[in-house]
Amino acid sequence: MSLLPTVLPDTALFLDFDGTLADIAPTPDAVKVPGGLVSTLAALHQQLGGALAIVTGRPIADVDHFLYPLQLPTAGEHGAQYRLADGSRPSIDQPPLHDAVEAMTSLAQTYAGLLVEHKPHSVALHYRHAPELEGLCRASMQKVVAGRSGVELLYGKCVVEVKPAGIHKGQAITFFMSTAPFAGRVPIFAGDDVTDEYGFTAVQQLGGRGIKIGEGASEALHRCLSAAALRGWLASARTTLPPLTESGGWDISDASGNQRQGI
Repeated sequence: MSLLPTVLPDTALFLDFDGTLADIAPTPDAVKVPGGLVSTLAALHQQLGGALAIVTGRPIADVDHFLYPLQLPTAGEHGAQYRLADGSRPSIDQPPLHDAVEAMTSLAQTYAGLLVEHKPHSVALHYRHAPELEGLCRASMQKVVAGRSGVELLYGKCVVEVKPAGIHKGQAITFFMSTAPFAGRVPIFAGDDVTDEYGFTAVQQLGGRGIKIGEGASEALHRCLSAAALRGWLASARTTLPPLTESGGWDISDASGNQRQGI
């Protein structure tokens, strides 16, 4: 893996949230957004002509809460719901989750340290505080989805999720890249979890670059040691990208000090 790529005016930037923009927290609600992150994202969104999106396993409402008052284009729940740059909000129908909710709730009531997270289109069982229960959690959820159509399991860091089948971050990024203002740009996606591997594959098939945060095998072409280092990379990009002009292009000065208009 090589040094981090340069964010250019024709970049389409896609960012995971937990473990990428914000450090992993003991529970989903306990995440702390570092100072300066919202202003950095707002600036980059403007400098990239709107071509910056959050691609996360969280619902869109969660992202809006943590990044308030900023509302970026977002793929929530791995792509089960969207907010596109034009403000439209396509989503899929919720699959039947009653059996999964019932099984997860029973496990959480039986074993200390388990947490059930309810989402509009999926349900997740977290075992970060009881990692020794990983095998039990996975086996129990495998029994729930066995033989069922329309749902599948997704394994992440100390979590197993029952979600709509065929929905993943790679599909979400590919969809964004078919819409304005992302279409025709070179995509970069940064993420930290095994669920982000779909995104790395997608952007690299589109001629872009994946950035893996932290340790672990990955298909990404680049690696960043921590979420803090990724935030530093974003802050640096904010200072090096040329500002948009009033006409919507970029104001780029050449070595002689003359100015030329970017696309």
